[in-house]
Amino acid sequence: MNRIPKMIRRLCVAALLSCCWMPSAHAADAAGALIERGAYLARVGDCVACHTAPKGKPYAGGLAMSTPVGAVYSTNITPDPRTGIGTWTLRDFERALRHGVSRDGHNLYPAMPYPSYAKVRDEDVAALYAYFMRAVPAVKQANRESDIRWPLNMRWPLKLWNLAFLDQEVFRDNAAQSATWNRGAYLTQGLGHCGACHTSRGAAFQEKALDERGDQYLQGAALEGWYASSLGGDRRAGLGRWNEQDLRSFLRTGANRHATAFGSMTDVINNSTQHLTDADTQAIAHYLKSLPTPDGAGLFAAVPVATSAQALSGARVYGKYCLQCHGADGRGVPPLLAPLALNPNLAAPRTASLINVTLNGTRELVIGGLPAPYPMPAFGKVLSDAEVADVVTYLRGQWGQGADPMSVSADEVRKLRKTTRR
Repeated sequence: MNRIPKMIRRLCVAALLSCCWMPSAHAADAAGALIERGAYLARVGDCVACHTAPKGKPYAGGLAMSTPVGAVYSTNITPDPRTGIGTWTLRDFERALRHGVSRDGHNLYPAMPYPSYAKVRDEDVAALYAYFMRAVPAVKQANRESDIRWPLNMRWPLKLWNLAFLDQEVFRDNAAQSATWNRGAYLTQGLGHCGACHTSRGAAFQEKALDERGDQYLQGAALEGWYASSLGGDRRAGLGRWNEQDLRSFLRTGANRHATAFGSMTDVINNSTQHLTDADTQAIAHYLKSLPTPDGAGLFAAVPVATSAQALSGARVYGKYCLQCHGADGRGVPPLLAPLALNPNLAAPRTASLINVTLNGTRELVIGGLPAPYPMPAFGKVLSDAEVADVVTYLRGQWGQGADPMSVSADEVRKLRKTTRR
């Protein structure tokens, strides 16, 4: 007689428990999805590259970043409550990310690319916050003060800098463009912060343009001993000869039929762009190929054959140290061995990258966990300043597509050797 009531009670209890459990399970799934999205967005922003010191723990800060007035050091953004951001609210996080103001109210140096991150949408800020607060291991490591001396280390002038140069408007889709274009623009201008390296800066260290409406946007810039090449449509020194597939290959692997990544772009490939979805890679490529060609770009002079004494000396250096990989015709074996012929870096308006890569070589590209087999070796201990100047002069004269073949001096090499010595 009592079996039916007991069974009913058990069924009621089970039903009640399932009702209580289902919302919590859905909440856990939603939280997990938010964290996963935040982890992906941190990849897009390559946050680990700047907030991790050499041989340091991820996101614990301490990486030195050069500025015209001294080095600044990236901060600890792990959820440690004393030395990191463990006590920060979402509002604190958002204000630092998009407005360059830390939790205690001090202004961040624009070495932190918050002028780009100002474009990041609210939902993506929330996802990043969830990832850093709930998935990144806490690391107790105090932040390091900058090397900038008084009075230049005072932070209050940065409030005026923000008033003058910070556009606080979140990215808005352009109704005249496709969904793919808008996605590529959002990633490139925002978390990708491509302009932080590839856009030249003014006297106040501000980027001269923050999107395609400015004619200086992504048209190339000097950067810590390198020259970040133009991403515009210039056929000599930009991406005018590249198609969208070339760009997708470069973002995925750091190499294509035209060039190979070097300098800080190696970190971008290793930590960020190779991990993007196919759709996002395609969107960035599509957006970059839409950028305008600067006035006067793509007008070729006759390709010079360098015959000066300096260039002839450079030809001998090339034959001894470079020909085996890059070939007598400069075509290399792409994507394994970088081509020099039609490589936009040889036509760049500045020679810093050519000098730097000759002196110091390149760090390894690591794609899918496998190091690239033929990184560029360093010749700084083998070649003199004059020999480096000679071979770079030869390269520009032979394959620079009209670049000035006489622009490199031993003094330029000496100065760069001093500032980039590892």
